[in-house]
Amino acid sequence: MNNKRLYIGGAIVVVLAAIVTIASVKPGPEIPPVAQSKIVELKNGDTYDLVASPVKKEIGGKTYTMLAYNGSIPGPLIKIAQGAEVTINFTNDTGMKTLLHSHGVRMDNAFDGSQTTQEEMGPGEAFSYKLKFPDAGVYWYHPHVREDLQQELGLYGNYFVVPESGDYWSPVNREITLFLDDILIENGQINLSTKGVDRTLMGRFGNVMLVNGEDDYKLDTKKGEAIRLYVTNAANTRPFNFRVEGARMKLVGADGGAYEKESWADSVVLGPSERAIIEILFESPGTYVMQNQTPEKISKLGKIVVSDEQISQSYATDFEILRLHKETITSIDPLRSIFSKPPDKRINLTVDMMGGMMSNAGGHMMPGGQMMSGGESIPAGGIEWDDADMQMMNQMSNVDMVDWNIVDQDTGKKNMDIDWTFKLGEPVKIRIFNDPKSAHPMQHPIHFHGQRFLVVTRDGVPQTNLVWKDTVLVKAGETVDIVLDTSNPGVWMAHCHIAEHLEAGMMMKFEVK
Repeated sequence: MNNKRLYIGGAIVVVLAAIVTIASVKPGPEIPPVAQSKIVELKNGDTYDLVASPVKKEIGGKTYTMLAYNGSIPGPLIKIAQGAEVTINFTNDTGMKTLLHSHGVRMDNAFDGSQTTQEEMGPGEAFSYKLKFPDAGVYWYHPHVREDLQQELGLYGNYFVVPESGDYWSPVNREITLFLDDILIENGQINLSTKGVDRTLMGRFGNVMLVNGEDDYKLDTKKGEAIRLYVTNAANTRPFNFRVEGARMKLVGADGGAYEKESWADSVVLGPSERAIIEILFESPGTYVMQNQTPEKISKLGKIVVSDEQISQSYATDFEILRLHKETITSIDPLRSIFSKPPDKRINLTVDMMGGMMSNAGGHMMPGGQMMSGGESIPAGGIEWDDADMQMMNQMSNVDMVDWNIVDQDTGKKNMDIDWTFKLGEPVKIRIFNDPKSAHPMQHPIHFHGQRFLVVTRDGVPQTNLVWKDTVLVKAGETVDIVLDTSNPGVWMAHCHIAEHLEAGMMMKFEVK
């Protein structure tokens, strides 16, 4: 398998002329308006039809051609009982190649919807994904071909996995799923490359914030209502520091279910594809603004309007309790003995620019002409919250100029040349080092397909409140140790979930057998 060329192979050559290609699938007037997202409840053994196709959607008073699952953005919220197995009959009506990846779901390998398990689906093709859902929590589905384009245009939806145990979560009045996203709209058009992937240096940051696909999202609630929010970051690149102004937030879960112990949180940082499960009690009427709070600015995402009407059933007492989650603790216990052991594998996150002319030992030229060398350009706190300081450089970058790398520190192999093999049921400790001397140090959300893992240390500091994860945001200059629960046989992918970095080669494979 050959680095990024395997992944983006035929897709660029054939169809990826963003709006032009999409509009050609159906003449403009025939493209339907976007529909309201539905909740679909599936029982064990059920079959559900899912179609990806163009829709017309309004953002900021202007209508755009976008993509949707079953006509809605987000796609249907698929609600499934923990332990159930269902079949998703997926049809590709996008007019371009695509795949359906069920992110974070520990399904059988053949149904992963990635290039290590399946040929990219051409226009009009269909495939039946037989999916197992062993873990409670919130997961999501999205494309795995040109994510930077297809996901950006609206192809994303949640799986909501209901726990077997009735008291897994605290009682609340409502459960709400939220997708955080952004989109780049300039000169009245959605800014996406019609020739191939661009903005590969930092990734595509949008200038319009979206919640559940809307730029004016509003949630109506009643006084005294307790709500559990299941929040997913579907952005190509942007990390969010999510908060609800004026509300007390309780962090109860993440990617793969509940934390060992619940905790109070002022805000929650989410890298692309990460999830957070948050509980909020709205004790007083008023308008509560959902925000993205970064060191530079605060951006409004949406609002929660609490009426004077009192909710009939109060869970205020339950909200004050920070629970221990015995199911999580018990599931982690068998792995604790290896937390302090040396790592079995070590990878380095770095970048080659201009064919390697600007690598770890060098730097890159800023638009103003000054050179940024390795180690001097690390963003404050290790996170680039946007590309405001380097917009021109980012706009100019593409897959021919930038190669993002996952490097095996023991063998020197990069990306898809890495050939790890693990034994089924034998956990593996992996050290991830985000090189601060890289030509462009920045954060990377690293995602492992088909498995779950634990983040056990950050910069050598043991993590004391664990949760099952499938993606970890590794800050610039940071070293993160994870313990991979090798529970699922097959050949799988691991990659950066910044869509433009994935397209620029930042992916590898590993086998569990």
